[in-house]
Amino acid sequence: MMFYNGLDFMNWFIIFSCLMFAAQSFPQARLDKYIRQGLADNIVLRQKTISYQKATYALKTATTYFFPTVTLKADYTSGEGGRAISIPIGDIMNPVYNTLNMLTQSNAFPQISNVEQDFFPYKFYDVKFRASMPLLNSDIYFNREINKNKEQISTLELSAYKRDLVKEIKSAYYNYLSAVNAVKIYESAMELASEGKRTNEKLLENGVGLPVYILRSESEIENVRSQIAEAKSNKENAKQYFNFLLNRSPEDEILTDTEEQSLDLPLTQPPAQFVREELYMLNAAVDINRSLLSMKRFNWIPKINAFVDYGAQDQVWNMKKQSRYYLFGFMLEVPLFESFRNTFQTEESELSLKFTELELEKTAKQLELSKSMSINKLEAARQNYNSTLKQEETAAAYHRLINKGYREGINSFIETVDARTQLTQVRLLLNINKYKYLTALAEFEREAAALDLNQYK
Repeated sequence: MMFYNGLDFMNWFIIFSCLMFAAQSFPQARLDKYIRQGLADNIVLRQKTISYQKATYALKTATTYFFPTVTLKADYTSGEGGRAISIPIGDIMNPVYNTLNMLTQSNAFPQISNVEQDFFPYKFYDVKFRASMPLLNSDIYFNREINKNKEQISTLELSAYKRDLVKEIKSAYYNYLSAVNAVKIYESAMELASEGKRTNEKLLENGVGLPVYILRSESEIENVRSQIAEAKSNKENAKQYFNFLLNRSPEDEILTDTEEQSLDLPLTQPPAQFVREELYMLNAAVDINRSLLSMKRFNWIPKINAFVDYGAQDQVWNMKKQSRYYLFGFMLEVPLFESFRNTFQTEESELSLKFTELELEKTAKQLELSKSMSINKLEAARQNYNSTLKQEETAAAYHRLINKGYREGINSFIETVDARTQLTQVRLLLNINKYKYLTALAEFEREAAALDLNQYK
């Protein structure tokens, strides 16, 4: 099994500070509620739950082969004609009877006829209880081990999909919040553009402004209106996808937390290791192939079964003391020659085992790479967000100064338009980077299997 290691202190600081932020700094109450709803109602997850339940019953079924089975068997057979066997009992016994009658001067020994017995039974029944049990059968043991590992794989598949679903729900939720905030930013830009138009109208009334400035303001307003329409469309698409993940109606409203939180990250101590379900699943697959290989290698071991019959058989549904019977026995099966079939199957199983082991090694390296890339992406997102915070402060101050200077006749109208555009773009970038950061955090939680799924039970 491969564990996550080789990280320097700074990376650990980033990772677990982010986890602490996700758990404490950002409001999670509504999101956690939606995650629980998604885990309860998602259709694919319900299908995987059914697959897990099927694997559980398959394991229970495999275990039952170790115990005795009792069955009731009954048959009724009747026929006439066909082949028959002649028994010359009369020809054999009648001369003896004649001699005895002469010696005894009596007819105490009558003449008898020859007998003809059909091969078909006539009105014959056989009713019995049969109890059977395997005494030695290596296939049953290996079959149980295989089904045990299959059940484990189903459990891990369920857990892995839950992690994927949690990541998707979080990403979709952050995408929706980003779209909501984008609409608000554009609406704020609309207010600024409208305020700029009103300022130009007042300046024109006072003989200071120019009509072209009003036309430019109207053009800017129309441009922002178009951006608002696009942002609302993105918001609607994000809402529908989020509701799809939760198996809800596309038009259901999404409740959001409006409180803005700081992204300052506290330091916490990292745990010893993280392990992905995919690695456990491949380990279980390796165990399955080992069991299959062992089953083929131990094919030479005899299979011994025991059975006991207790029942009755007779003709014309007669039931006498002599009709009842019991019968017990043992059955031995030893493969002697199968045209090297088992040898070829053993070699095939060996290759399957080697292939799965290589798949495990490859997947472990891929997951290690994905984890490292998610750490880098998370750090880049954090730095971008912090940088954009400073840009937003600067752009807001610049916008205030330019507007004040324009009213005082110091700055030009073009400078105010440029300041508004810059402020809007920086706010949009800040909004994007904030939720990119949170999405990168959700991706890291998935790549490192760092999220405790029990909190959503």
